[in-house]
Amino acid sequence: MKTGKGRRASSGASSRTRAVRAAKAARTARSGRTKSSGEEQRTSRTARSARSTLSDGAALSGRRSKTEKTGSEGRRLKRSKRLKGRLNRTKNPGGSRTRSARSASSSSRSLVKGNKASASKSATSRTTSSAGGFVDARTIPPDRPVSGRIGTDQEEQGLGIFVRPKVLDFQARVREKKKVSRRLVLIRTGVVILVMALIAGLAWLLFLSPVFRLQTDKIDVSGGNAWVSNDRVASIVANQVDRSLLLVSTNGVEQEISGMAGVTDAKVRKSFPHGLEVTFDAQEPTAVFKDAQGKLTAVDRQGRALNTVSKPVDGVPVIQVATVKRAQQDQAVRQTLRILSSMPEAMRHSVTKVTAETQDSITTELDQGRHVIIWGDGSDLKLKQAVVDKIINDPSKIGDKHQLDVSAPLRPIVK
Repeated sequence: MKTGKGRRASSGASSRTRAVRAAKAARTARSGRTKSSGEEQRTSRTARSARSTLSDGAALSGRRSKTEKTGSEGRRLKRSKRLKGRLNRTKNPGGSRTRSARSASSSSRSLVKGNKASASKSATSRTTSSAGGFVDARTIPPDRPVSGRIGTDQEEQGLGIFVRPKVLDFQARVREKKKVSRRLVLIRTGVVILVMALIAGLAWLLFLSPVFRLQTDKIDVSGGNAWVSNDRVASIVANQVDRSLLLVSTNGVEQEISGMAGVTDAKVRKSFPHGLEVTFDAQEPTAVFKDAQGKLTAVDRQGRALNTVSKPVDGVPVIQVATVKRAQQDQAVRQTLRILSSMPEAMRHSVTKVTAETQDSITTELDQGRHVIIWGDGSDLKLKQAVVDKIINDPSKIGDKHQLDVSAPLRPIVK
């Protein structure tokens, strides 16, 4: 009769033996290498075919997601951990036979379920493709699910949009490209029309609309005198009225005003949105032409007529001419006007008579004949003017003489 220790030892040995057998059975069922029963052989064969089909499908498509790999590896790790736990429990002498058997049976059931799922996958993939073959996308009905098209479970594979094969309809593609081309043409045409309309509207606003139009009452003219009036200059600027200020050329207006008789300089500035500001320098007449009929015409330094006067003007020399038009073309008269315009204002106002028989014998009388200066021609005027100022303003040089000839300024002659 066995003692308690003997019974416990024998029961422990028997439980260890049963646990070892159960672990071997589980490993054999997982790897599919044993042929313990006909059902297990069919299940393992189905699992092997499913795994080979899945591996072939993954090699052909190349689209196995990282999520699927991670999930399968996680399931394998969990299974290996469960088996290790079962082995540890079987090695423990105090383990229970019922618990080992229950764990072995549960692992067998999970493997059977996994094998069935693998078998279903294999069947699905077998309908779609075979090992070493390709899927003809044209023969796949478009209403089939993604998992049926690619031969995998959609939950393990991931979203179908990343793995669904692209089925091309070339006629539809051509129609689609024509539609896109027509749309692009319409869009570009609309953009061009819109840009042209904007440019036309902007041009009308700046150049044709009343927004920047020059108005007569907005023209400000200053700088006139008795010989060149502001109204006369304003009449020239009035030619630009009713034009856009953006089209008015200030340089052109300045040149036109400066070309007037008696005007030496002009400045024009735009005053937006409707005005112009004009300032000019008006000169005094250089001389007065007295023609054969006794008509007096004031002229500037270039011989241009300013206006007609009724009597001689104080401080303005008088030149006797045949006609005003002929005098404007006479070189002797032009040289005389040049000499008179170069004189200081005080000396010019003291000139009472001017004679110019030739262009080399221009003579002026100062202070009713007190001094008579023979200038010759209009060359070296600065030097001649300096010599005249030096001699007539120095009593020791001029003395009681009245005539000074500076036609040769380096050898002046006093008589």
